Amino acid sequence: MYGSYTGRSRTRGRAAGLRTTGTAAALGAALLLAGCSGDGEGDEKKSAPTVEQQPKDKDPYWVNPDGNAARQVAAYSEDGDEKNAELIRRIARQPVGEWIGPDTPEAEVKGVTEAAAAVDRDALLVLYNIPHRDCGQFSKGGAADGNAYRAWLDSVAKGIGDRSATVILEPDALLHLVDGCTPQEFHEERYDLLKGAIQRLKQQPATKVYLDAGNAGWQSPDALFQPLQRAGIAEADGFSLNVSNFQTTAVSTEFGKKLSEKIGNKPFVIDTSRNGNGPYKGGDPAESWCNPPGRALGEAPTTQTGDERVDAYLWIKRPGESDGDCKGGPKAGAWWPEYALGLAGATK
Repeated sequence: MYGSYTGRSRTRGRAAGLRTTGTAAALGAALLLAGCSGDGEGDEKKSAPTVEQQPKDKDPYWVNPDGNAARQVAAYSEDGDEKNAELIRRIARQPVGEWIGPDTPEAEVKGVTEAAAAVDRDALLVLYNIPHRDCGQFSKGGAADGNAYRAWLDSVAKGIGDRSATVILEPDALLHLVDGCTPQEFHEERYDLLKGAIQRLKQQPATKVYLDAGNAGWQSPDALFQPLQRAGIAEADGFSLNVSNFQTTAVSTEFGKKLSEKIGNKPFVIDTSRNGNGPYKGGDPAESWCNPPGRALGEAPTTQTGDERVDAYLWIKRPGESDGDCKGGPKAGAWWPEYALGLAGATK
């Protein structure tokens, strides 16, 4: 059971939660380009969620104007609750990862990347569909088998085309091989799938790929570097750390540099979406990852990290979406406005 694996990343995926489809993403971009902040004509136009893009030199990633946080801002504003609307704007105005679903990946990815390209930004995509995902726990699921995954991945790549995209590849997938959560019988296939995914995605001319490597509280660099090499890290642009977790940026950076030294000085990205107050120290340590109270938003997404080894701080986990049905939360991936308010309100 999951309680046996303390300190794990616990991505708690999007499979069960609200997902913005490629069509909706493209519509959101159209709304943004149209500048529909409201001209007084009709209730729908007044309440349309709108956000601005961040300065490209600081943060080149696309801000989805039709995401859950943007819609929550619109709902609070419509109700006259400007205090809470302003808190959720702290989330809505930042780019977050688009977690790609299992059903129509090419259309979904094409919609997201086209919407990003329309405003001269890069798409941030998260691929979380590996077979036997999450060891049958809160975010269980994934492709039916290896062939299904390869077909899905090929559709993702076709959806990207020649547009600019950064891909976070399969949070937790490698680490569950290292910690023994994934049964041994699936190990060889998973290594092959991860390596093949990197190779396929890198055929796209403007795609960067970061293979997930867990977080600083889970495994040591000594336990990770050989599995990363076996999974094809040499052909990737780097690795990702702290996805959906709460390790501080300083701790993650130190951990990442030690790991990087063992794999050819590969750069890395850090998920800072909810690490403003660091890890939760209360309650059952085996569930410290799941909707911990008192957490805060971390550093805003940016490529200006001041460290040549750290390519970016990113919000890969979407702040305000549940880790699972623990501590009063809804199912994994579902938007939870009360938790979002807590994150934003605790942010300094």
